[in-house]
Amino acid sequence: MKIDENVRGHDVFVIQSTSSPSNDHLMELLILIDALKRASAQRITAVLPYFGYARQDRKDQPRVPITAKLVANLLTIAGADRILTIDLHAGQIQGFFDIPLDHLFAVNIFVEHIKKDLKLGRDLVIVTPDVGGIKAARSYAKRLKCGLAIVDKRRVNDKDSEVMHIMGEVKGKHALIVDDMAATAGSLVEAVDAIKKEGAMDIYATITHPVLCGPAIDRIKRSVLKELMVTDTIPVGKDKHLGKIKVLSVAPLLGEAIKRIHTEESISVLFN
Repeated sequence: MKIDENVRGHDVFVIQSTSSPSNDHLMELLILIDALKRASAQRITAVLPYFGYARQDRKDQPRVPITAKLVANLLTIAGADRILTIDLHAGQIQGFFDIPLDHLFAVNIFVEHIKKDLKLGRDLVIVTPDVGGIKAARSYAKRLKCGLAIVDKRRVNDKDSEVMHIMGEVKGKHALIVDDMAATAGSLVEAVDAIKKEGAMDIYATITHPVLCGPAIDRIKRSVLKELMVTDTIPVGKDKHLGKIKVLSVAPLLGEAIKRIHTEESISVLFN
């Protein structure tokens, strides 16, 4: 790695999603930060549209790592002065860092598209596929002025889960499932099937980070999901492009945040 420009005394922003291949992307990021630090950059902000390893944020079994904390330590030790990311899998990951972290949310990107292009009106209900996503789902319901439903599921293992029952009214309504990421899309498709059986009309979903690995694409293709809205925090390759997947850009959101960090302005206005 070599920096071909003079960065001495500069305010530097390194943009790198730690998506697949995660190890390669993380190592590239660490080496680049180290190179910038040794080149006397004044401040280095690591911009991670997708923060990988975030699902391992606690010890949920004996003898397992807390990888999200490890990655936080690596970024700090490498020389990052600040972190900028979008829709962390768990909000408490912010506390893993001893440096400032700005946590952005993609909700407004999705809401703007829903209001402008889908125009679902009052027959809409926001659905969270698990209890942990209630806070995010509530922010959608507030902005779209609609109801809220919760899919009560039980995780069988790290890949599969089963739906127990649905709390809230979905019959005769358009449903919008909201979640931060979809890996194998098992939980997503389970939720789609469950609310369809309860009498929902068209079903849509918003996923900030389209990991979409393993059987995800086949599951989405076979499901009755009408449209899956995702962002480009993770590139959606040609092999994953389906007619029902709509990719929205986080570039304007990140660009505004980077500008505000550089000019020492408030970031909180971006949450409104």
